[in-house]
Amino acid sequence: MIVSWNWLTDYVRLDMTADELADRLALTGLNHEGTAEVGGDLAIDLEVTSNRPDCLGHLGIAREIAAVFGARGYREPSPNPPRSGPPAAEATGVTVDEPGLCPRFTARVVTGAKVGPSPWWMRKRLETLGVRCINNIVDVTNYVMFECGQPLHAYDLDALAGRRLVVRKATSGETLVAINGKTYELAPGMLVIADADRPVGLAGVMGGLDTEIADATTDILIEAARFDALSVRRTSRSLGLMSPSSYRFERPMDPERTYWASRRCADLILELAGGTLHEGVIDLAAEPPPERPAVMLRFSQIARVLGIEIPRVRVEAILESLGLERVWHDDHAASFRPPSWRSDLGREIDLIEEAARVYGYEHIPEDRPVPLAASSLGRRERIERAVREALTGLGLDEAVGFSLVPDELIAPLDPMPVEAPIRAEHPDFRKNSALRQSLVPSLLAARGYNEAHGVPDARLFEVAHVYLPRPGRPLPDESPRVAFVTGTDFPGIKGIVEALLDRLHPAGQLDARPASPSPMADGRSAELLLGGLHLGYAGEIDADASKRFGLRGRCAAAELSLDALIDRADLAPSYRPVPIYPSVTRDLSLVIDRAIPWSELAEAVRGSGGPTLESVEFLDTFEGAGVPEGRHSLHFGMSFRRSDRTLTGEEVEASIRRIVDACRARFDASLRAS
Repeated sequence: MIVSWNWLTDYVRLDMTADELADRLALTGLNHEGTAEVGGDLAIDLEVTSNRPDCLGHLGIAREIAAVFGARGYREPSPNPPRSGPPAAEATGVTVDEPGLCPRFTARVVTGAKVGPSPWWMRKRLETLGVRCINNIVDVTNYVMFECGQPLHAYDLDALAGRRLVVRKATSGETLVAINGKTYELAPGMLVIADADRPVGLAGVMGGLDTEIADATTDILIEAARFDALSVRRTSRSLGLMSPSSYRFERPMDPERTYWASRRCADLILELAGGTLHEGVIDLAAEPPPERPAVMLRFSQIARVLGIEIPRVRVEAILESLGLERVWHDDHAASFRPPSWRSDLGREIDLIEEAARVYGYEHIPEDRPVPLAASSLGRRERIERAVREALTGLGLDEAVGFSLVPDELIAPLDPMPVEAPIRAEHPDFRKNSALRQSLVPSLLAARGYNEAHGVPDARLFEVAHVYLPRPGRPLPDESPRVAFVTGTDFPGIKGIVEALLDRLHPAGQLDARPASPSPMADGRSAELLLGGLHLGYAGEIDADASKRFGLRGRCAAAELSLDALIDRADLAPSYRPVPIYPSVTRDLSLVIDRAIPWSELAEAVRGSGGPTLESVEFLDTFEGAGVPEGRHSLHFGMSFRRSDRTLTGEEVEASIRRIVDACRARFDASLRAS
């Protein structure tokens, strides 16, 4: 935001040097970008943060100067233009079809004006800001915008079809020639200002060429309005069309400045161009702005937060100089109602910050201790930390991917049908516009990139959200996931999952069952269940996917629901005595129907093995000679142990017989002949 030194003197007394002004404003949050002399004036460039749109006009900067430097006689114009024409509603009409996107629209009518050059003092001030002067009517609208921060627009009333305006959404196929001379194709849903026939302006962005003020214009419609910030931002970014107006409308506007700006604009037009202002104003408001709630400030909190005492009287004076209204106070606290132009003030800490920055951060010693209270990590944070520790301990490196990805990285790992992804409509993200629904494609792309640059085995993991569309709802389901990719096979990737679960000690048994249909290699992928509930998927990446991501060797991936792990994990350490008696291991090869998954067989083995069965481990599968068609041999190992003595061979054999009998009865299983 560039401000003119000479212009500021209309509103506040400047009895300091320009350097002193710039340095002091920088300490209060308006960083000084530079000062340049322009034709006997000083153009001071200040960085205005997005939460301070009130400083996007000279009045806002003057108000800050008055507060920071003490009583400087801050004043602002009180426009009261004389009205002598017929009612404005008889000269024009306005209809707002989209009150949700245009909460307020005002229109005034001036007839009989004479368009010409602006006076030298106005041209000088606008040129100091780098604004090109057009004519006295257009220059007035720009002048008022840079004065108070409220954009305005002036229409040639005779050029409006039907001499009226309609605030509506654009329809398919409509175009607009803007005042910059370029033609823009409007997308359905963009908010436009139209006359009876066609769009004549992009709401909050730029007006149209056909209805701009020309030398022959005599009748003028003055627009001062408020528009939905998100709607303006979408239109501006979609068309690649930014303007000083859109820059301001994309930020919270002062709801009470619109009417003032309309009167100020009319007053200056009458002064510089003559004419007659019609009686009244067309003022369409969706609803009155809600009453601003008061904010409580406890004076003791100032010392606790800042580490220094600021006198109570000084604090109240600072806040009142910034426009806050003191509702009540006593010796310990006070209640203040923020002004309409400070929507960023809503909490006690906001008022403390205001007092600190105006009082001066330089008054806060660097070594002053500030009382702090340690906070503990929540359950989610502790689980995520444990996941990261476990995976890095297994030799994986953490990756951080983008949530917005190109189309080839959208597809989720889950084999379930998915909705079309949610997209971001932004010109900076034309290629990477889709919110990802899985972490695995991003990790595969990162692994392929590493392989292409000399890192043959990048073992990567990521903890992040995926975004799953919810039919009928505008916002997605943000599901936290953990995913990892390594150069291994299915048993290897499943082993990483098992090692991770060993660290988290979740309730429930991990099982794997064939995923159908599978997004990965056939027969080498599975859905993972924890305690019978869905946990995620794991498997080897098939040849087509490997080629698409530029993977040269074997690769496997897994993606797990972090919510499932958080729900079931148990991080409390538990003690279990180290076994002092040896275990006894045995292998079995059972021939069963191919349709029976290993998870069901393992469940039957664990259920029939008895209390001495310590673990069951899949080893291999075989099809071929000696195995009937449609069946296969599952080879698995078992470990038996007692905690009070050494097992005998007879006890182990008895357990194995129970296992074989149970599998024969349940699956028609048979022992494979050696």
